[in-house]
Order: sequence, then C-alpha cells, then structure tokens
Amino acid sequence: MVVIVVSGPPGSGKTTQAKLIAEHYGLKYYSAGAIFREIAREKGVSIEKLSLMALSDPGIDLEIDRRSYMESLKDNVVIDGHLTAWIVAENADVKIYITAPFSTRVERIARRDGRSYMDALRETLVREYSQIRRFIEYYGLDPTDTSIFDIVVNTESMGIRETFEVIRGYIDKVLKSRRR
Repeated sequence: MVVIVVSGPPGSGKTTQAKLIAEHYGLKYYSAGAIFREIAREKGVSIEKLSLMALSDPGIDLEIDRRSYMESLKDNVVIDGHLTAWIVAENADVKIYITAPFSTRVERIARRDGRSYMDALRETLVREYSQIRRFIEYYGLDPTDTSIFDIVVNTESMGIRETFEVIRGYIDKVLKSRRR
C-alpha cells in the first residue's frame, strides 16, 4: 500500500515520470492537471484563461485540490500535479519534485504542444504566476519551498529513462525500508 505524489512546474517532466512510476509499480495514476484541463474544456476556455479565472474564483483550485486529496486517501496511487504534494503531503509515502530550468521547460512545452516558443512562454508565465499567487493566497504556503519533498530531481541533463532510474532507486529504497 503506497501513495506517491509527483509535483513540479509545467514542462519539468513530472507527468512522464508519474506515469512511468505508476506503470512500473502497478499503481493507479491520477493527474490534477488533467482535471484542470477538463474544467477548461467544460468552460470552453484555454488553460491560460482558466489560470487567470482561478485568480478570482478559488472554487476552481479547491475542487481540484479536494479531488486530489480524496485520491490520496486511496492506496496504490501515483498523484501528479504542480502543487499537489503540498495538498496531500500528510497522506503521501513518497513526495517527489521534478524540475528543470525555465527555458528548458518552455521549449519542452512548445515542442509537446506543437506551438511556438513565444506562445508557450506566455502561457507558462501566466500559469506559473497565477499558481504561485493563488497558492500563497489560498493556503499561505510558498510553492517554491521544496523542503517537504523526499527527493528533488532536475531533469535538464538527464533523459527520461535516466531520470526514472534515479527516482526508481529512491522509491525502491523507501519500499524496502517499509517492509522491515
């Protein structure tokens, strides 16, 4: 029975790693970002626009956070989200923070979404500013403080598999110590 949470900024590789972790360990996968995108689709707005709307409507974040928290009460799940680790920290067995330099992340987002670098840059700036501001305002927490994490991984100079091997090594160590 394990709950693993993977957080980090857009374009860091957190979703890729969370999916690999879920697949490798046979765990369910839950994405707070997918819920955010689903809400954007339901409202007929872009992710950038929903991020701005969330500045004046705390209900958007609170619903995503509520759903994420409920998932963390279940066993055998990997939860992925930008700020999710802070929300579900008390229920998580392993808290992982994935990061990369801003320019690297913007390049990845542009390539992933088939958009120009400038479009990805603008959206990423809005999303990150909005998320940080909301998180401080709604929860009084600093999302740039990574001290709650068990492991912090910078993905800039590692490939997907290499990053996963670092993370897997840490998770294996945690799981092995729990069996004792």
